[in-house]
Amino acid sequence: MRPLFPLFALALALPLLSTGAGALPQNAPTLRPQIAARYTHDRAAFTEGLEYQGGGVLAESTGLLGESGVRRVELKSGKVLSQAVTPIANAFGEGVTVLDSVMYHLTWQTGVAFAFDAATLREVGRYRYRGEGWGLTNDGRSLIMSDGSSTLFWRDPRTFGVTRTVRVTDGGQPIKNLNELEYVGGSVYANVWLTPRIARIDAKTGRVTAWIDVQNLMQEASDSAGAAGKPLTFDDVPNGIAYVPERGTLLLTGKRWPTLFEVKVPGVKPGLPGGTQGRGSRRVH
Repeated sequence: MRPLFPLFALALALPLLSTGAGALPQNAPTLRPQIAARYTHDRAAFTEGLEYQGGGVLAESTGLLGESGVRRVELKSGKVLSQAVTPIANAFGEGVTVLDSVMYHLTWQTGVAFAFDAATLREVGRYRYRGEGWGLTNDGRSLIMSDGSSTLFWRDPRTFGVTRTVRVTDGGQPIKNLNELEYVGGSVYANVWLTPRIARIDAKTGRVTAWIDVQNLMQEASDSAGAAGKPLTFDDVPNGIAYVPERGTLLLTGKRWPTLFEVKVPGVKPGLPGGTQGRGSRRVH
């Protein structure tokens, strides 16, 4: 999601984010991630989408007008290996996912999704859709998209048409502001915008089965940024979830965070079906 507020210091933002998290339903259990490793993250990256591609390489998308795009990033160093700008200059870039060697990239309010060759980042297709684009992942067959509401949309990667929707709830209450997404083993993990919490969602029912509290990660990122003389702002919220199947971990970061955290979370194990699976090349239109 995009910036909508003045750029206050994160010292002010953290209590506000905590309050927002407290307003969410508390029926599902809360999990706290255990940090396994820390990596450098580009402070200029207003992260909108994150996905692990294997071989120590990440796909990442960024937002902000004039700064939006997709990139391939080396995990250990944070080095940008290659990148491409969002093809429409006045579009605000949003989520990203790779399926069958195609990298799909949303835009916020432009109503256009782009398809790139995942290896070369050459544009190979465009799709039109209604409403806003926020987060994007895939289950190995379909694209899964959020639009800032409490609904997740399954889309055909060949046409971008909606094939299924699921309303996300906890204790019967809708969970809005679903943002960056990651599919892992039958669950969709979703950052909830303006909160330090990630919802673990049953992909079949939409029920939240657990909350992941990333408050400590956010505080550490804020402290590191402040110590470097470039404090985080109110807009620099948690955003970015990627599953590492060979280690059974999640990669978590935020907008303009200096750190990307590799964490262990109960229920996330090696070798689970993840969103980067594919079945060969796919033609896009």
